[in-house]
Order: sequence, then structure tokens, then C-alpha cells
Amino acid sequence: MENTRTLPTYRPASASSRIRHAVSALARGKVQDPAWVRPALIGLLGSTGLLYLWNLAASGWANAYYSAAVLAGTKSWAAFFFGSLDASNFITVDKAPASLWVMEISARLFGFNAWSVLAPQALEGVATVAIVYLAVRRWFGPAAGLIAGAVVALTPVAGLMFRFNNPDALLVLLITAATYATLRAVENGRTRWLVLAGALIGVGFLAKELQAFIIIPVLAGVYLFAGPPSVRRRIGQLVAAAGAVIASSGWWIAAVELVPAASRPYIGGSQNNDLISLIFGYNGFGRLTGNESGSIGGFGALGSRWGLTGWNRLFDSQFGGQVSWLIPGAVILLGASLLLLRRHARTDIVRAAFLIWGGSLVLTGAVFSFAQGIIHPYYTIALAPAIGALVGMGSVYLWQRRAELVARLALGGALAATALWAFVLLGRSPTFIPALQTVVLVAGLTSAALIVGLSSASRKAVLTLAAVGLMAVLAGPAAYTIDTVATAHSGAIPSAGPVVAAGSAAGGGFPGGGGGGPVGPPGGAFGGGFGGGFGGGFRGQVPNSAFSGGGNPGGNPGGTPGGGGFLNSGQPAADLVSLLQANASRYTWVVATVRANSAAGYELATGDPVMAIGGFNGTDPAPTLAQFQQYVHDGKIHYFIGGGGGPGSAGTSSTAAQIAAWVQQNFSATTVGGVTVYDLTTAAA
Repeated sequence: MENTRTLPTYRPASASSRIRHAVSALARGKVQDPAWVRPALIGLLGSTGLLYLWNLAASGWANAYYSAAVLAGTKSWAAFFFGSLDASNFITVDKAPASLWVMEISARLFGFNAWSVLAPQALEGVATVAIVYLAVRRWFGPAAGLIAGAVVALTPVAGLMFRFNNPDALLVLLITAATYATLRAVENGRTRWLVLAGALIGVGFLAKELQAFIIIPVLAGVYLFAGPPSVRRRIGQLVAAAGAVIASSGWWIAAVELVPAASRPYIGGSQNNDLISLIFGYNGFGRLTGNESGSIGGFGALGSRWGLTGWNRLFDSQFGGQVSWLIPGAVILLGASLLLLRRHARTDIVRAAFLIWGGSLVLTGAVFSFAQGIIHPYYTIALAPAIGALVGMGSVYLWQRRAELVARLALGGALAATALWAFVLLGRSPTFIPALQTVVLVAGLTSAALIVGLSSASRKAVLTLAAVGLMAVLAGPAAYTIDTVATAHSGAIPSAGPVVAAGSAAGGGFPGGGGGGPVGPPGGAFGGGFGGGFGGGFRGQVPNSAFSGGGNPGGNPGGTPGGGGFLNSGQPAADLVSLLQANASRYTWVVATVRANSAAGYELATGDPVMAIGGFNGTDPAPTLAQFQQYVHDGKIHYFIGGGGGPGSAGTSSTAAQIAAWVQQNFSATTVGGVTVYDLTTAAA
């Protein structure tokens, strides 16, 4: 009789069992990792998401200029493609539209509201923190990655711009990912990583044009120096990466250039309706030289409109509290690490990481420091990933070599410099948590002294010292970031952190502040017609009243109280909104007004297309008087509202002034909701 054996029947795991296993593996992380690593990462990303998403809608439309463009893109695919400010495609925003595409897809999926507009930037912020973690952790370990990610998440300007709808959030995500891809190429020499880096930079160009290219010399230079293949092959790989940059950005440029001007919207920000001139002029080299045709005017004897140039710009009262908290420490850690790595092999990935992040910080910082054209403090979010990476990499690398005096001196020096600089920054806002200034200084200097004197200690003592030092350097920026998140921000020039003293405002863009201070025009320089201008100190953004109001600047008829102004878009009165919405479907544009922010306010209030005469600054020669007269003759525009505010409305284009004068001479005015409105369908008697 044969012995038989029954094999066990294979039963595939149930779906619920597979899901539980996947979740367990996700929570556990890599088998070789310590147990604390994955929970810490989940905690970092979860808390970052909470920080960036919490009470997000409090800022309303944030930058109404871009929100109005998002609204247009949800109603017209042509507006979506070109980045038009209005659904009738009169004029585009003054940037390439990639960041708008992300928000418009969100708004088409979830409806047009503040959350659908702002949430994409918050998620881009979480993704940026995650990529910084991955880029640092791969070669320096999980502790370094977590520190780097936390530094990025708690940088005040990151807490601002990852909750705002400017293009900077998408740009920073893409250039951070490109940096990581380049490091992977340095690690293994594979062309695909370089091509990916090039493609990411090209898409970054479609978010904020030439700013995405700032780091190209660093990425290319480090790979050319440290890449594993032969020199000839490295050069060929870089050529392929350049092709990826051109392909991923050039397709849209070519498409716009090939469409006849009569069949597309006017290119906002240009003086000749040409995308190439916008890219290389107003949004390009003009930012470096200050020769920006079409930029705002009217500052007269105030000199440089954007403040003094030099390395100290990143540390002054406008920029310092945004991003500079850990720059002194990051630079010290960078220098000491490169000193200790000086004899390593050419292809050493650890040294390459310091070179690529350090080079990005130095080059981008130099551009921001010496640019003579338009520069706003919130641009400095582009520095946050490099600062975070350098702090994470440098602190862990030198900590591992703390038996060497050079490493201990560098760690102590970085801590001391950071604590002293935090003391200075916190002193600029003396009413903001006054005790924090002293606590940070004492904790930081004490930790620095102990680290320098440390030769041997118990593991518990070492970890405690490291934790105290880390908390000391992060306390200041964390407090500023929390204050930023807890405060609603709107307008064209937001800024992070609490109120700073008059004359040293953390405000944006304009050499602003007040009271004749070194960073501001004299208080009230723009007169009551603009709501009092920049007088006094302010919280990092122009007050809602600035540049709005019912004045009649430069001869423009009317005024726009509540309808917006040069830097902000107000909320029009209900009776004015009702007037504009009446019979709106009969017209291509329910109203025409000067400057884009004024137009954006009416567009968001009515939901209907509004013509922004002169574009963002009011200086674009669009439309011409003859074109405007033809639009009126054809019955395409219902109303005209003048004003729009701004620093010396002489800065508006001559065509805008001609249009305003022609309307004033030929049509009757009425006042609705405190605003002078001209009905373009009824000529003056």
C-alpha cells in the first residue's frame, strides 16, 4: 500500500490582509532602520501637512491676481493654456502658467474656492520637505534627513509661501527634485537622472521662468566635476540634460509664439506683446540690471526702488526674518565639512552633496543679494531647501567626527552664530514673545560651549546636548512660522513673521516701511487717495487699504474703494456687484478697469470676465485707444471703472491714460458703492 501525502492548499491572502500588511510595512519602514525612523518621518510629514493646511482658507483668495487667473482657467481652456487673467482672454498674467495649471486642475476637480486654490501649494510644501529628507537621508542617514526636513518646514517664508498661491511653491518643489536627481546621477553616473533633472528644471521654468535656471551652473558644474563617467561622456550627458530643459519648457514657448497675436491674449508684462521679450526682459535680465521696461515708476528721488544691494540684503530688516535664521550656521557647517572632505576622491558623493547644496545656497543668495530690479522677500523661499540640507548634513557629519577638535569647533561655532543671529532677529520684533530672545541665546551659547569642550560623555548626555542645541536653533524660526500660519495673508507682496519696528518693516518689494526710514518712502508719500500709502511699520505685506481708495490719481476717472488697487484686490460693495452682474452674458467683459489687481477684485466678486487695462502694473500698452474704442463700438464692454491706485499713477501707460480721458469725455458717470462707474453703452448727453 503506497503512502500518500496531501500537500497543503495554497490560499492567497485576502485583500484586507494585504492592505494590513502594506500599512504595517509602510509604518515600519526599512528593516535595517531603527524602530524610531519611520514614525519620526510620518510625524514630520504629518505635522508639516497640518501646519500648511490648517485654517488655510483664512487667507481667502490670497493673491487675487493669480486667483482670478485660476477662475478664468476653470471656465476657458484657452485661458488655461495661455494663463489668461480673464476667461475672455484679453491679457495673460506676467508669468508662464505652470503653477496656474496645478491650481486650475484642482479647482476643476473640487470646485473653485479658497481651499482648492491654496491646497496645491500646501501639498507641494509637504512634497518638498519629503524630497529634502530623501536627498539627505540617502547619504547621511535618517537623523540628518529629519533635521533637514524640519528646518525647511519651519522656515518662516516656507510657512508663508506654501500656504499662498504665488508660483514660488511649485518652483521650489521642482528645483529641489532636480537637485536630488542630479545627486543620484553623481552617485551612479546614469544619464536618465540627469535628463530627469533637466526636465524638472524646464517645468520649473514654466512656473517662474528664468529663476528656475539659477541653479543650472551649480548642478552642471558639480556633475562635471564629480560624475563617475569619463569627461567626454559627462559632457555628452549634460548636453542631453540641456536638451531636456529645452524640450520641457520650449514646447509651450513655441506654441505661444506660433499662435498669431490676433488669436491669443496679449502677453501681460511685455511692452510689445511678445513672450520672448517678457522672458528675457521684464522677467529675466531686467531683474538683475534694474532695466525693466514696463515696471512701475513714480518713486523719483527715492533712488533704488528695491533697496540697497549687497550680501547684507539677505540679513536686513526686510529679508532677515524670512529665511536667514540658520544661514550663519549652515555656512560654517559647509566650510568645516568641505575642509574635512578635501582629500576625498573626486567622485565622493558626500562631498558632492555639500558642493551642490552649498553652491545652490551661495549662487541663489548672490542673485537675490545683488539683483537691482524687482526683488521681494518671499523669493527667498528658494533658499530654504539648501539651508535645510546643509544644516542636516553638516550637523550629523560633524557630530560623527566630534572626536576631532575641528568638528567640535565647527559645531559649537555654528550653534553660537545661529543663537546670536536669532537674538538679533528676535530683537527686531521686541513685543513678540520677549522671553524667547533670552532663552534662545542662553540655550544656544551653553550648548555651543559644551560641545566644544566635549571629549567623551555618556550616550544619554550626548543626545540630550544635541536635542537642546537643535531646539535652540529652531525655536526662533518655528515661532515666526507659527505666527505666520496663524495670520491671514493677502495681496501681491506677502511676508512672514510678526510686526517689526517702523523703518525696518519686514514688508515686501518696495523699499517700504515708512516714516522716511531707510527702507521706505516718507510716510504718506502717496497721499490720501491711496489710503495713506506705506506710513508706519507693518506686517510684511501692504495693508489692505494701501493703494486703494477713491482718489483720482493721474487724471483717471473714478477710483476703486473696495474694488482693489495696485497691490491688493478689495471686495466691491454688493450693489456694485449686482450692477455689474446684470445682463453680464451679453458682454465679453462686464467691466474694464486699470491694472490687473483692480480687475481681479471685480472678477472674483462677479465671476465674470473683466478687462485689465495695462496689465499688472498698468503700463502694458494694451489695449490701444483705437482697440478700446472698437470694443466699445461693438458692445463688448459694459462698464468702465477708473483708478486702480499705485505709486504715482503716472506709472500707468499713456494708452491707459488716453482711454480714461476718452471715457470721461464721452460717457456719463454714476456712483455705485462709493465707486464712479461709466456705462459704455450710453454716451453722454
